[in-house]
Amino acid sequence: MKILQLTIALGILLTSNISYPLKLQALPVNHHLASVKFIPPPPPPDRSAAGSRSGAASRGCDAGSQTVTALVPTYQQTINQGQQAVVPITQVWGLTNAENPDFFFFVPYNASSIANIEFVLQEQTQNKSKTVYRTYLTPPESPGIMSVHLPPGAASLQVGTMYHWFFKVRVQCNQKQPLKLDYAEGWVQRVNQNSTLTEQLKQAELQQKVTLYATNGVWYDAIASLAELRLTNPKNESLLAKWTTLLHSVGLEEIANQPLINCCKPRT
Repeated sequence: MKILQLTIALGILLTSNISYPLKLQALPVNHHLASVKFIPPPPPPDRSAAGSRSGAASRGCDAGSQTVTALVPTYQQTINQGQQAVVPITQVWGLTNAENPDFFFFVPYNASSIANIEFVLQEQTQNKSKTVYRTYLTPPESPGIMSVHLPPGAASLQVGTMYHWFFKVRVQCNQKQPLKLDYAEGWVQRVNQNSTLTEQLKQAELQQKVTLYATNGVWYDAIASLAELRLTNPKNESLLAKWTTLLHSVGLEEIANQPLINCCKPRT
């Protein structure tokens, strides 16, 4: 099996309310995608990317014990407060090279139980947040993994800025009861890829791009590329296996076999 050796050292300055150097080491890339494993970059060193990848508990309805889940890596960190206090923090965070990335979420409800789905993106700078995009989405007919695309005309990610996203699903199991909120929240940060990676991506097929992105810690682009392949070839068992491997590598094995839904358009 031919191995494509990727020799890249990225020295990336990421800035939000923090600044720190991020280096992605040179790693071998499997040309045929026999194993698509995500190699995570170092996460932000403080609580700036704290979030929640999935709902805290079962919401009932037709979802059983399942909750809304974002397809994004998590990092466990501890923050020292004072001389003795140690606070655990779950960071929900990923990188992209795209101005207008795609976000993926598992929605465990039928459309009949969903009152609305809202996606919000906020720009975070110097401890201040500003909403740059908000939309309501048409609920999928049945449970599955849906994508949300950030449209170019609405907002574009700037390099080095931290963006905080919220995916909110309001469900109503019983018309006599109030709506219940099931949601996920996390962060995305755009980085510039260096010239070597840029040239390799230009020459790579889409399957190779998945591995290039995953091996170099660019999560949002890796999963979007593989999702595009799967939607084009929905019965391809090899692509399903690679999708499963990728999700397993970030602890999302419980939803790896959920159907990938080619939806959903914003409501006008």
